[in-house]
Parts: sequence; structure tokens; C-alpha cells
Amino acid sequence: MLESNLKAVNDDVKKLIKDAQSLFLAAADLTGEKAEEMRDRGMRLLDKAVATAQEAQASVRVAGQEMTDSAESYVKENPWRALATAAGVGFVAALVLTKR
Repeated sequence: MLESNLKAVNDDVKKLIKDAQSLFLAAADLTGEKAEEMRDRGMRLLDKAVATAQEAQASVRVAGQEMTDSAESYVKENPWRALATAAGVGFVAALVLTKR
């Protein structure tokens, strides 16, 4: 779910930046009030893209911290199970790597 949300945010940011670039290119050919209006709109789109990216970054940071806290809590509550799981994963990884 988190990956699909990040992809959607990434797509939104790319679209906003592309729209802003198009406005700036169009404004380059114009002069006067119309050009200024297009540049202002482009800057607003870029500001929105930056804000959206910052919100996504904050969301990912919170989700990562929650997963870290959850894993830490699990290991503290189940130290032997966590140790056995880690040893099992290490064993399987060693088997896979030695067969190559």
C-alpha cells in the first residue's frame, strides 16, 4: 500500500513539474503581463510539487519509524524467536549463495 501511494505521489510531482516546465517554455515567447502571469503560475506549480514531495517524505519517515518501533518491540518481547528467525534466514541465504 505504501509503495502504491509513493508511486502516485511521484507521478503527481512529475506531472506538476512537467506542467510548470511547459508554462515556462510558453512564457519565454511572451512578454508583458501574460508572460508574468504564466511564470507565476509555473512557480505555484513548482511550489506545490515541492510541498507534495515534502509531505510524502514526512509520511515515509513516519511509516519507517513505526516499522522500526514495531520490530524493536517484537525483538524485545520475543528475543529467542527473533534470534532463531535471524539464524534461519542466515542459513537459507548461505545455502542459496553457496549453490551459485
